[in-house]
Amino acid sequence: MATLYDNHGRQINYVRLAVTDRCNLRCFYCMPEEGIQYVPKKELMSYEEMERLMRLLASMGIRKVRITGGEPFVRKGMMQFIYSLSTIPGLEEIHLTTNGTLTAPLIPELKRIGIKSVNLSLDSLNKDRFFQITRRDEFDKVLHTFDQLLHHGIPTKINAVVMENKNTDDLLPMAQLTKDHPVSVRFIEEMPFNGSGSNYPTLTWNYKKILAHLQQHFPTIHKIPDPNFSTSANYQIPGHKGTIGIIAAYSRTFCGTCNRIRLTPQGMLKTCLYDNGVFNIKNILRSGATDTQLKDTFLEALGNRAKDGYEAEQRRKGKDIQESMATIGG
Repeated sequence: MATLYDNHGRQINYVRLAVTDRCNLRCFYCMPEEGIQYVPKKELMSYEEMERLMRLLASMGIRKVRITGGEPFVRKGMMQFIYSLSTIPGLEEIHLTTNGTLTAPLIPELKRIGIKSVNLSLDSLNKDRFFQITRRDEFDKVLHTFDQLLHHGIPTKINAVVMENKNTDDLLPMAQLTKDHPVSVRFIEEMPFNGSGSNYPTLTWNYKKILAHLQQHFPTIHKIPDPNFSTSANYQIPGHKGTIGIIAAYSRTFCGTCNRIRLTPQGMLKTCLYDNGVFNIKNILRSGATDTQLKDTFLEALGNRAKDGYEAEQRRKGKDIQESMATIGG
């Protein structure tokens, strides 16, 4: 079985595949209130192109794919595409990140297809705060999705971006969710990907402050072993069914074990969240490239991968981060 490595000896076995830049929410940390300028449909990778790339990458050593967006289920035909991915030899795990607004009716079918886990983006358990953050009144639908995921036994992680003066009052109620539910609640440092280029110079609620806040209110919380390639530092409160994770997405403490690459909806390969794209694989594919040529292109990119998120950011050649998280795929 093929194995893929980068120039720092890190195994690469995971692709985050963003299938659309469109989203039906307007979370302020992800995009401006008026939204972003969406990519014209012809500039998006087609399902056939994405499937060809995933078959190729699976033959090279990719074992896991995470479908992200935007919101994946905004794109028509998504369930058939997920089913097609499930037939690819060597691709052992299909995961999904969703905002949960359109997902609940699809969960029985996702279970049948064999989805390995779902990351549910939910930044508040308070309906009013949810509306302030997302600028949409969809809270009840997201909670229904959460209930259905638990009911059907699909492993679930809740992803919450921690934002000063927005949802820090939610940290304790969300941590409390792990008492009776076998879920992982993950608190994520806010990142400068809001589509407006307005980067903040400092981050008050970093991973250290998030942990200190939790320790103050749950003094028995303790560190548990992290899975291989984990982006989160993981903890548990004794007697709780679930776990708590803290993702230092801005502080970038996990780069040394990074096993993933990203494909944006328009086919840009990102070997790091903080780079501005290595090359556009869709353009190479549409120029008539053979599978061998596509493989060589991927191998060349992995042979020149940044050591960490800071080096990747420096390589941007002075270009500030202007992207929206919706165009990157989380």
